[in-house]
Order: sequence, then C-alpha cells, then structure tokens
Amino acid sequence: MTQTILRLNHKGEGVPETGAPIPRVLPDEVVEDGRIVTPSVARVAAPCRHYKSCGGCAMQHASDDFVAAWKTDVIRLGLSARGVETEIRPILTSPAQSRRRATLHGRRTKKGAMVGFFGRGSDALIDVPDCKLLHPALIAAFPVLEELTVAAASRKSTVGLVVTLSEAGLDIDIRDAKPLEPQGILEMAALAERHKLARLSWDGEAVATREPPVQSFGKARVAPPPGAFLQATAHGQAALLACVQDALGDAKQVVDLFAGCGTFSLPAAEKAEVWALEGEAALIDALDTGWRKAVGLKKVKAEVRDLFRRPLLPQELRKTDAVIIDPPRAGAEAQSVELAQSGVKRIAAVSCNPISFARDAEILIAGGYRLDWVQPVDQFRWSSHVELAAQFTKPHMG
Repeated sequence: MTQTILRLNHKGEGVPETGAPIPRVLPDEVVEDGRIVTPSVARVAAPCRHYKSCGGCAMQHASDDFVAAWKTDVIRLGLSARGVETEIRPILTSPAQSRRRATLHGRRTKKGAMVGFFGRGSDALIDVPDCKLLHPALIAAFPVLEELTVAAASRKSTVGLVVTLSEAGLDIDIRDAKPLEPQGILEMAALAERHKLARLSWDGEAVATREPPVQSFGKARVAPPPGAFLQATAHGQAALLACVQDALGDAKQVVDLFAGCGTFSLPAAEKAEVWALEGEAALIDALDTGWRKAVGLKKVKAEVRDLFRRPLLPQELRKTDAVIIDPPRAGAEAQSVELAQSGVKRIAAVSCNPISFARDAEILIAGGYRLDWVQPVDQFRWSSHVELAAQFTKPHMG
C-alpha cells in the first residue's frame, strides 16, 4: 500500500492519507509498506548508530532546521487554536551530548547486566554505548550502572536508573529495586565510595552520600532530593532562566508558583524578595536550605502548598510585582483563573506542554493580560517534546 504523509502529529509521527500514524517519516514523503519511496528534502542520515533500534530519540531522521520549525509550529498552532497570536522567538536548542539527567533501565544477563533505553514501541532493552544524547559523564557511568543492576534487579525484573550529573559527581536513584538488606547497604556505600558517586539512592531513599549532589541556581547551591526534577540540560536551564529574568523586569516582590527546588526562585532572590510555593515538602526543604546557605540573596519565604487544590488567590497577590509560574504538563488552569483576576503586572511563564500553556494563556488574556512573546526552548533534542518560556503583562497596570 502506497501512502503520502500529510503532516506530523504532536508525537512527531507521520499522518498518512488513511490509516494509523507512521513513526520516523516526514511530510510529503511517499511510503510503501513501511519503506520510504520518495524521501523528503528534510530527511537526513541519523547521527547516532543506535537510532534504528533505540526508542530514546524520535526525530533524528529530520534535519535540525526542520525539527526547529516543526516544534515552533506546534507552539504556534496550539496558540492559534485558542485564538492567540504573539511574537514567537527563534528556538534555542541544546547541543548534542548535553543531557545531564536521564532515566535508563537495567536488566541482569547471564554474563552480568545490560543498561540502556527501551526499543521503540517495545520492552526490548537496547545497549547505547555511543548515544549522541547523553552527557559523556553519563555514558562513562554505564559500567557502574551495570554493577548496580546486578545488585538491584531480580532475575526477571527491570530496574529504573535515574542518573543526574551534579557538581559533586553522579547522583543515582535506583527505581523498582529489590529490597536492600543491611549487608547490602554497606556494600552500596562501598560501591559509591569506590566509584566516587556523589549520592546513591534506593527507591528514593539515600543509602550513601559522599558529597551533597549540588546544582547551582544563581548564587545558591541546592542538593535536590533523590530523583527530583531538574532541567534536562545546563543549556536549557540557562535559556529558560534568562527568559524568566527578562520577563520579571525590575520586580521587587516576586511569587514563584510550582517552585520546585528553586531553579528560578533563588536567582530571582538576587534582586527581589521571593515567596516560593511548591506541593512537595522535600523540594521546598531543599530550596530553603539552599537559600539559607547562600550569600547575597534577599529574603525567600518557602512554603509547601498544593496549588491545584489551593491556588493562590488575588488578595494574596496584592503586594506582588511579578509571578513566575512553571507548572507540570497538565498546566495550571485553576491557578490561571485566579491570576487572571489579580493586579500582578508581569508574569514569567514556563511550560513543558504547548497545549496546556495555550489554554492557560487564553484564561490570562481574557483577564486582561497581554502575551508579549514566547521563547521556544528545545532541551529534549531529537524528541517530540517542546518547552517554552513566555512573558505576560497587564498593560493598564503599568
């Protein structure tokens, strides 16, 4: 059966004239029984030799220019569907081999263990020693991860390996591991020392910490809890932070909603007093500790609050000059409704989902805000994932 690909869907899959979406094809390509008959001018040779089998990347068959334009269009079309138009700045893309945080998987084998990513659409584990996505320090850790897999996995199970590069070394959290006996804790502590790991955790509980696995957020250094969210690349974090600081302007009183460990709160505290709110207590504890140990920051009030169930109300924002909001993929509909009714002059928004962002933007605009610009940021290179930062202002508020 011969099919022409009309467009890509939000997963980066090709939508043919009829039938189910087809992965790893491009618009205008002619496909016959899974074979590319007429390739697109945007088709390129995948830079990674593992691409054909590995499911870690989805877009290596497309040129960088095509991917940049497509991801920008995902944002534009999402906004357009809500009747929103604005300036969309040129996308900022993280370089290859810059992912400092990734979730790998490990399985025991007859000879030891294998660590890698799952194959596309399967639970087959693919060894990726020449991965073009991961930071070299993560690839160099594969022998350590294999050793940990032997200790953590049963004969038939698969363990998750959340690996993060910190300033003190690797921070590893093993997920879905078998229970660790007292003798095993001693062995893991010895392994962490032998391989100079910053921290080793077992299903979210630290079992060995050589040095705090700190990340720098402006002048502050924060040790996130095991497996905690962190921007995927240093480049992406810097790009998003620059956008947030641009959108905050000269604000002196800032509220950071969904603050996490303080990626944006703590740099903002170099110029403004900050009220940081986050639903997870462990993240707030890490943020607060980072602030207290830092030098030269203004006051940061760190508070645990479920912003989905208890969004901040307009009257609680009376003295606020600017808001930072960086919600999970679901967005922040309830909080956006309250923000729309507030008198806050400026909003710095960060989003990992252009669809929920467009919905929340429509709510804010209906409340009198103007969407001044959107900055696409691609730190999940070769994936269908799209992130962005944006600035909202209320013109009549000054």
